[in-house]
Amino acid sequence: MKTLKASALALALLATSAWAQHTGHHQSVNAADLKWSDVPSLPKGAQIAVIEGPMSQAAPFTVRLKFPANYSIPPHTHPAVERVTVLTGTFHMGMGEKFNRSGAQPVRMGDMMIMQPGTAHYAFTEGEVIVQLHGTGPWGITYINPSDDPRKQ
Repeated sequence: MKTLKASALALALLATSAWAQHTGHHQSVNAADLKWSDVPSLPKGAQIAVIEGPMSQAAPFTVRLKFPANYSIPPHTHPAVERVTVLTGTFHMGMGEKFNRSGAQPVRMGDMMIMQPGTAHYAFTEGEVIVQLHGTGPWGITYINPSDDPRKQ
């Protein structure tokens, strides 16, 4: 009986060890170590820090976006589900193809919004805001009014 229990334990440890080797590696991210850069696809002033994944590929990604006070993002859509968690400040988000400050909903620190692909929306800040965006790529942004696209200016 002791031999059977020892064999079962050894088999369980081997299975656990093999599982751990095939699940990837642990990653720890310190906020102070993030590398911030400008975001060409957003109006000037926004910054991005990529935490994981290439946003241009069909793979999971996680990024942080930092917006200054009095910043706005014109109405736009995304080709994939957008998951936005507010880390600091209040991010005002509205739905629709027209920018309407009074129609926006405040999304506060700790709150989250999930929007389906193709959902027209816009956003603005009053104070500085940092959000975490995660999803599965490929990621992109299409402005409702093409003249709002900073890549075309």
